[in-house]
Amino acid sequence: MHRLSISDIISNIKSGKKFEAVSDDYSFTIKIETYVPFVCGAVHDGHQFRQSLWDNCLHTEYERWYEEDPCTKQMVNGFPIVIAGCDSRFEYDLNRPPETAIFDTAWGKQLWKNALPNSETQHSLAKHANFYKVVNALITKLESNFRNVIVFDMHSYNWKRWDREVPVWNLGTTNVDNNRYGTIIESWRAKLGAMQLPNGIQSTSKINDTFQGNGYFLKYITQNFKNTLVLATEISKVYCDELSGVIYPEVVKSVENQLKDLIPLQVEEFQKHV
Repeated sequence: MHRLSISDIISNIKSGKKFEAVSDDYSFTIKIETYVPFVCGAVHDGHQFRQSLWDNCLHTEYERWYEEDPCTKQMVNGFPIVIAGCDSRFEYDLNRPPETAIFDTAWGKQLWKNALPNSETQHSLAKHANFYKVVNALITKLESNFRNVIVFDMHSYNWKRWDREVPVWNLGTTNVDNNRYGTIIESWRAKLGAMQLPNGIQSTSKINDTFQGNGYFLKYITQNFKNTLVLATEISKVYCDELSGVIYPEVVKSVENQLKDLIPLQVEEFQKHV
């Protein structure tokens, strides 16, 4: 993996170069082993939190981890095109638009002891903007090569905070064209619901049950590219103990291994459908 500037990453994409890189500020990674009509994204995988913010932050590292989406990059990292955030959403949230990407409060608790200096805000917003410059270049290239593109937008959520039964998998679809892609969405839901998971976990899957797909990553791509379907795919944190921070590697690996089979099947169906 190389450390590259944003301009070099974009230049590589435009020229169709295969590469693996971390941005020069270490805010995200991108891998393109070959140019294919699908992308795997994990915008909330990151846990980094820059040192200049530490003393001013009221949330503990655990509280930040609890709201992040650990292991979501690992679940899809075997695929040819993967883009993933390295920084915590508490620094700036890649799944929110720039105007709300920096939290004042987070999940009911004030985030900062003192208001962030403008220099810190601008530092974070520059990272956010650079990520989306690369996303734009990537989807532009793929639509140019293949016309129809599918993005697997991987997330996780805390199931224990709900006071009702919630699915292991949730697809958020309110901001995509359900008339055009409804068959594909239902097919993806069914595949996820048929997974065989370890530890007696019953894989269930629903559409718009816990989240509706209102994230900025999905909205940005959907609004700027007319032939790209983003599947906002949330797994409940059955692969870890939310309350202690312990990861269950056997569950993560099981999901990773099964997605290696299911995602290519879904891409094939998508290409036939459109």
